[in-house]
Amino acid sequence: MQTPMKRLLSVQDISCFGKCSLTVALPIVSAMGVECAVLPTAVLSTHTGCGFRDYTFHDLTDDIPAIARHWESLGLTFHTLQSGYIGSAHQAELVKALFDRFGDGAIRVIDPVMGDGGQYYASFDREFTQSMKTLCRGADVIVPNLTEVSFLLDIPYCPDADEDALRTLLPRLCEEVGCKAAVITGARPDCHRQGAAGYVAATGEFVSAYNDHLAGTYHGTGDIFAAVLAGSLTRGLPLQKSLQNAVDFTVECIRRTQGDDAHYYGVRFEEALPRLLSMIP
Repeated sequence: MQTPMKRLLSVQDISCFGKCSLTVALPIVSAMGVECAVLPTAVLSTHTGCGFRDYTFHDLTDDIPAIARHWESLGLTFHTLQSGYIGSAHQAELVKALFDRFGDGAIRVIDPVMGDGGQYYASFDREFTQSMKTLCRGADVIVPNLTEVSFLLDIPYCPDADEDALRTLLPRLCEEVGCKAAVITGARPDCHRQGAAGYVAATGEFVSAYNDHLAGTYHGTGDIFAAVLAGSLTRGLPLQKSLQNAVDFTVECIRRTQGDDAHYYGVRFEEALPRLLSMIP
C-alpha cells in the first residue's frame, strides 16, 4: 500500500494572469510531492502590480463558510494550513475560523501580507493590522517582510535592519504577536547577500539563510518563498533547511528571469522546478 500524501491547504487570491499567489503556490507545492488544496479568497484577471491597469476583481469572502462546511462534511484534514493575501478584516476573521476548525495537529504558516517599501497596500490600514495580528496568534510560523514587521510591532520602518536588529525584532514578533516562530524575509546582512532570518520561541534558536543579492523588483517572489517554506515544513524538514530551500529557489527563479523584459509580470519559476526537486529528500 502506498504511503498517503501529505496535504497542504493554501488560502489566498488567484490572479488569472501574472505569476503570484495561487498560480505559483499550487504548482510549487505539488512539485514538492505535497497534495495542494486551494481556497481562493478572490479572483482577479491579473495581479495588481506594475504593468497592469483596469483589472477585474471578484471577492469570494461569502463563499468561505460554505466551503469550510462542505469540507468538514467530507472529513477532510490537512497537514499544513498556509495563508497569503487576505483582502479585508472580515475575511481575516473567516480564515482564522477556518484554521481553527481544521487546525488540529496542522502546521500553520501565515504570510501577513499588508505592504512593502514602508507603505500599506491599497485598502489596508492600522485596523487591518489588528485583524492580521489576531490571525497570526498561535501560528507555527509567520513570514512578514520588514514593512509588515513595522506594522505588527507598531515601530518605524527599518529597511536596513542588520543582523543585530533582526535578533531584536524576531523575539519581539513571537512575544507580541503570539506566534511560535517568526521569519523575516528580505533580510540583508550585507550589501552582497539577501535572504531570511528566523527565530523559534520555544528553544530560543536563531536561524538564517542567505544567497546572492540580485537587484531589481520581481512580482510574486514572496509568494514563491512562502510556498517553498510551507512545502518543506510539510515534508518534515527543519526550519533552517526549509528557509534555505525557500531562499535558494527564489534566487534561482530570479536568475532565470533577469534580462527578460517580457516577463515583467513575474518570474520564470517553471524552469527552476527541477532545482526544487533536488532540494527535497
